[in-house]
This record gives sequence, structure tokens and C-alpha cells, in this order.
Amino acid sequence: MVPPALADSAARKATPSAPSRSSTRFVASKRLQARPAMVADFRADRDGFLDAQLIRVDDETWLDVVWWRSSEDFAASREKGANLPGIKAFFAPIAELVSAEEGTTEDYRA
Repeated sequence: MVPPALADSAARKATPSAPSRSSTRFVASKRLQARPAMVADFRADRDGFLDAQLIRVDDETWLDVVWWRSSEDFAASREKGANLPGIKAFFAPIAELVSAEEGTTEDYRA
């Protein structure tokens, strides 16, 4: 399912290619507590950030799917790194990261 932010016609018109998404699988810890501040910092500071969805895999593992307007926007976000407190707090326990991936939405309908 495409998140509500992608359904907005203005967002679609501004997007010449399919949206990109990144996902991070992690073990529950302080990351869950830090996530709302990370999402708020992304909204305030990251061009092309569209939405984020948190999926519970099991009692301790979560999948955080983040939607970007394009792969270029995601790359620019990675370049900024943990430049704000909420982002830094979310990614600080990096030893607990299970995996991270990037992909392009294939079933996106413009």
C-alpha cells in the first residue's frame, strides 16, 4: 500500500520517477523511544522525505520503512548524516542494526 503522502496529486506531479524507499531492520531498544523525534527531524530537515512506517516483525525486531520522493533525495539525506538530535539519538545504537536496504517502488501509480 502506498502511504497517504504519496497519494497527494501535488507530490505525484513533482515526482518525475517512482518514489524511493529505504528500510532499516533493528532490534527494539532506545530506538523506538527515539523514533518520533527522528521522524520530526526528518520532516523539518530532509527534502524529499515523504513518510515513515514502522512494522513489528516479532517481539524484539522492527522494520522501519521510510519513503522518499527519489533516490537522490535519500542520498542527500544520507550525506547530511545525524545532523540533528532526534536523528542522532535514533541511529546512535548502530550496533543493534540488523540490515538496511534501498529500493524503488515498482507498483507506484502516477
